[in-house]
Amino acid sequence: MQEQVNKQQIVEYFLGKEILIEEKTIEKIDENNFDTIKKFVEAKEGEDTLFLDEEINQVIDTLKENETKPKTQGNEITQEENKEEQKKETTKEKIERGTIKIIKNYDKEVTEKKTVQHFVESFKQRYKKIEKLLRNRQELRSITSINRILQRKERDSVSLIGIVREKQVTKNNHIILILEDLTGEIKVLATTNNEKTHKVAKEVSLDEVIGITGMNGEEIVFASTIIRPEVTITREFKKAPKESYALFMGDLHFGSKVFLKEKFEKFKKWLKCEAGTEEQKKTVKKIKYLFLVGDLIEGVGIYPSQEEDLEIKDVYDQYKELEKFVKEIPDHIHVVIIPGNHDAVRLSEPQPPLAEEYVPNLYQMENVHLLSNPSRVNIDYSDEFPGFDILLYHGFSFPFYADSVEKIREKGGQKRSDLIMQYLMEVRHLAPSHTSNLYSPDKKEDAMVIDSAPDFFVTGHIHRVSAVNYKNMTLLNCSSWLEETEYQQKVGLIPEPARAIIVNLKTRDVKIIKF
Repeated sequence: MQEQVNKQQIVEYFLGKEILIEEKTIEKIDENNFDTIKKFVEAKEGEDTLFLDEEINQVIDTLKENETKPKTQGNEITQEENKEEQKKETTKEKIERGTIKIIKNYDKEVTEKKTVQHFVESFKQRYKKIEKLLRNRQELRSITSINRILQRKERDSVSLIGIVREKQVTKNNHIILILEDLTGEIKVLATTNNEKTHKVAKEVSLDEVIGITGMNGEEIVFASTIIRPEVTITREFKKAPKESYALFMGDLHFGSKVFLKEKFEKFKKWLKCEAGTEEQKKTVKKIKYLFLVGDLIEGVGIYPSQEEDLEIKDVYDQYKELEKFVKEIPDHIHVVIIPGNHDAVRLSEPQPPLAEEYVPNLYQMENVHLLSNPSRVNIDYSDEFPGFDILLYHGFSFPFYADSVEKIREKGGQKRSDLIMQYLMEVRHLAPSHTSNLYSPDKKEDAMVIDSAPDFFVTGHIHRVSAVNYKNMTLLNCSSWLEETEYQQKVGLIPEPARAIIVNLKTRDVKIIKF
């Protein structure tokens, strides 16, 4: 038998919990529901519970509804409910979640002060990694260290691997590269007489690791070939055995005044199958992976006078918009998220994953994977299929190479994200030149080295969209969700906003959908 309670006891209970309750709510509370309400209140300890009228009323209404339901009539209602639950479970089972494995995720904390030695060791690690790749080339099977070349006779044929410390152009337009290895340094001359080698020398960036074959001179090597660690063997163009889709997006910039709200709402409806053609809805239901490649929020203090461009001026509130969006994504979809230069992580690369402080709800979601920039994952693997390797990089170094590499600059610069990505694949590094990005050196590894060729290389940052096949790798640069700003005009960014890239993993067909 339930213990009777009077209104005074109820009022004293809520006062003791420092909860303000309206009189009309107290009138609804009696001995039949008081114990349930107390359990509800105690379960919310630690939360903001100053005003709970609306939630307590919901508890009371739910209890009343349960009381008015018929208990059993030959167990018919219970059976019907079980059937309904079984239907729901069957529906869930039809939408299988994909498979995902994290290959590389740089989440080391920067605790010690960086010194010159950190940079020296980091460059050594880069040299060793890329040297291994270059040694696989037939022309460089018998390389000689620089200190031994300096002791060799003139006119001897030599081959070496080095990191480019300096680059000079002579009056006659010849190019001199100063190369270092772990034993010393030497000059390498690429003359205009050898057109092919001279052309490659013009494209070489500082701090790039390259191979040289040529003839020894007096403390100089006359280059006959310059060899880069690019992929030379045609890779398998992998295709998944079953039809499923991956969706790629970048540069959401939640919090900006020029965030494209209407177009983004249209995209969300499309993703939830509330909009689009019947054919599109069939495709959307087969999406198993969504990649968000950085600049998730607009951030604060990223560039001068940015506050004038902000609709949401608090970083935490900007990330709440990201959390709201991710919560709306069907939970059978794996969501992979990396940061960019607008996000609340250190600007120097590699950037760690978003901190739990900013996106606590995302850390609770089983289908969400918060990774570093850059990072690497394998998706859609099974017993009979090895899956696809996907290299993710936001793309902070892109403007540097758009301006400094002649063949990219002359063909459109930042408008040609495809050429920038091909260039980085040729040099097997995401930002080889020391000044192309802010860099956090690590004595044990250079996390920006592309030590193996991926199936997909996915980037963002320059607010344009492209999709190309390069040596059986799919190179994708993702769109943005911003209108063009005055700042973008100043830095030469011409956006192609409100587009998503969708890939059929069975056919590797790529479609760019404009919203």
